[in-house]
Amino acid sequence: MEVFETLDKRFASYTIPIVFLEKLHTGLRWAEGPVYFADQRCLLFSDLPNNRILRFDEQTLQVTAFRPDSNFSNGNTRDRQGRLVTCEHRGRRVTRTEYDGTITVLADRYQGKRLNAPNDVVVKSDGAVWFTDPTYGISAAYEGGKAESEIGSCNVYRLDPRDGSLSIVAEDFRRPNGLAFSPDEKLLYIGDSGFWPNPDWPRHIRAFEVLDGKLGKSRVVAEVSPGIPDGFRVDVEGNIWTSAGDGVHCITPEGDLIGKIPVPEKVANVCFGGPARDRLYICGHTSLYAIHVNTRGVQTP
Repeated sequence: MEVFETLDKRFASYTIPIVFLEKLHTGLRWAEGPVYFADQRCLLFSDLPNNRILRFDEQTLQVTAFRPDSNFSNGNTRDRQGRLVTCEHRGRRVTRTEYDGTITVLADRYQGKRLNAPNDVVVKSDGAVWFTDPTYGISAAYEGGKAESEIGSCNVYRLDPRDGSLSIVAEDFRRPNGLAFSPDEKLLYIGDSGFWPNPDWPRHIRAFEVLDGKLGKSRVVAEVSPGIPDGFRVDVEGNIWTSAGDGVHCITPEGDLIGKIPVPEKVANVCFGGPARDRLYICGHTSLYAIHVNTRGVQTP
C-alpha cells in the first residue's frame, strides 16, 4: 500500500517521501474524538463502545486510561483556556473538564427537551461552543443508550459564552457530524453523514458563512466516498483532511479531492498534533495511527 495517493499534483507539496503510516495502538472498538494537548505532549481520544477516553503519550508511546467511564464520550476539543470539552452520548450532553478535574455541564437540553447525543464539537476564538447533535448515540446501547429523540430533529447548535444560551444554527441536516472552522473562521465546515444509516441521504461536507453568532449561506464542498465525512480538521492553508472509508482524504477549500492517505480500515476522525502540529493522528475503526505531513494544523490551545 502506498503511503500517499496523489490525485492532483498540488497534493505532492503536502507529502513527505520518507514517512510512513504508524500504528500506535490497537484493540479498540471504535476510536473517535482525538484532541491534542501540546502542553502535555499527549493525545486524548475516545474508545466509544468501550466507554472510555484514552491518553497517548507522545514521549513514552504509552496508552493509558484517562477516563475509564466516559459516559460514552465521542467528540472532544479544547476551549480557549485549554480545558477539555466533550460530547457525551450516554449523558446526552456537552461537558467541560475543569482544571481540578471536576465536570461542568455546558448543554444538555434545548427549550426543556433533552439533546439527542452530541457528537462533535469545536470552540471558536470568541469562546462560543459549536456542536452537532445527530441520533447515533441513542440509536443503540452499543453507542450509549437506546432512546427516542425528544427534539425530533438533528441540529447544529451554538452555545453563547456570555450568557450560556443555546441556539440552533442549522436544522436542515440528516445527521450532522464533524465540524471545523476555516483558518480565518469565516467559514464553518459541517459534515452530513446521513448516508449511515440511509444510503439515499447525504455524505457530504458543507461550507457555511459565519455571521455574528449565526450561519449564512452554504454550499456543498465535497462528497465523501467511500464511507462518510465523520470527522475532519483543517490545515493552515485551508485544506480539509477528512475521514473516509478508505483512509483520509485531502480536499482543497474549493472542493477538489487532491490526495489520500490510505489506511487499512475505516477512519472515523483525525487531528493534527506534535510539536510542529504536522503529525496527523488518525482514529481508525480499531486502531490509532499517525503520519507526518508537510503542512500544519490550525492553531488550537
